Amino acid sequence: MNILIVGTGYVGTTTGLIFCEHGHKITGLDLDERKIQALKGGSLHFYEPGLQDLLKKHTQARNIVFTNNTEKAIKENDVIFICVGTPQGADGSADLTFVKNVAKSIGQHINRYKVIVTKSTVPVGTAEIVTSVIKENQKAPIPFDVVSNPEFLREGSALDDALHPDRIVIGTTSETARTIMRELYKDFHCPFVETQPKASEMIKYAANSFLALKISYINELARVCDKLSINVNDISKGIGLDQRIGPQFLKAGMGYGGSCFPKDVNALIHTAKQQGTPLSILEAVVKVNTEQPVYFIEKIKQALGGSLQNKTIAVLGLSFKANTDDTRESPSFILLDRLLEEQAIVKTHDPMVKSGASHQCMTIEETVTGADALVISTDWDDYKHLNWGRIKPLMKQPNIFDGRNMVDKERVKELGFYYIGVSNH
Repeated sequence: MNILIVGTGYVGTTTGLIFCEHGHKITGLDLDERKIQALKGGSLHFYEPGLQDLLKKHTQARNIVFTNNTEKAIKENDVIFICVGTPQGADGSADLTFVKNVAKSIGQHINRYKVIVTKSTVPVGTAEIVTSVIKENQKAPIPFDVVSNPEFLREGSALDDALHPDRIVIGTTSETARTIMRELYKDFHCPFVETQPKASEMIKYAANSFLALKISYINELARVCDKLSINVNDISKGIGLDQRIGPQFLKAGMGYGGSCFPKDVNALIHTAKQQGTPLSILEAVVKVNTEQPVYFIEKIKQALGGSLQNKTIAVLGLSFKANTDDTRESPSFILLDRLLEEQAIVKTHDPMVKSGASHQCMTIEETVTGADALVISTDWDDYKHLNWGRIKPLMKQPNIFDGRNMVDKERVKELGFYYIGVSNH
């Protein structure tokens, strides 16, 4: 098929390249000329393992092309994926400005029947809104169908997730559109969930919110384990082996972040309030997640004598998780803000994120030199396999605060480090 991907960000680029792998011809449309030029040259404007090689492969083979010509792109393609951002508004709701702008352009330039697919994470009822906006902007009544087809990509492992999905969700009331979507995904071997657009839109929010719930649950439980001198990792393992629960997202740490979980949980809470049915469990999830980095800061503060003033703190990791350069809603920045409020001297490092801040160092060694404490904030493998014997002499005080429970604590204790994890007794 000839497929148009509107929005060449994380979701759009990944989606387009996966369809290339299945033999489709893709056009990537974006109004950001900088992104378009980079992609035309085979360069990603974000980091995702394995995706750069795939981009070079398919740009060279001309299986994917990039453009900022909206009218031409819409007219030449029969399936249009909307993959633009839906940022969080001030009230927690999802801002549909970009989605509506795309729908308006489709209405203005539609020239024959097309299937319009919302891939972006959007609130329940968005398919109806997109339909209305397209109709309002048509010069003549040309038929089309709108389908909800949410993405379930994890940053850092998006390529594998997209190639081998757990499920494909298709929300439409049109049998014609359903047939086209089945054909589009015919080579994907996974369960299909075919439902109404509203249910499809809710599935995405419900899935992300449930995963966020698991993270906040184990983090709050870790605080109780701290009081009882219990290793929360043992608890995670013990309950995660129950097939009804599963081990995923039960690793205690500094809380969830990124472009999806915080925004999607808040958007679902907002939707529920609009319907007069507050989601108190999810409201608690947000509260626990907000408190988690602050809780960890207090542990650091207590261990360093009750004050962080003029203490040099080395923070390893800025991205919200490993294998991505995404810093959106990263717990690391809550940590940094609090450290600076406490008048600590902050030094930071990340293998992929280049923040441009004066406190960021080029090497781990430079970051830890003269530090009173080292804080692991992101679970990069670079930090898991550090040569601790080499690190210790560089530090002013050998204190490790492991916000990801990833360090071999017995090993570093043998080397003379003082170690504190997240309820990692």
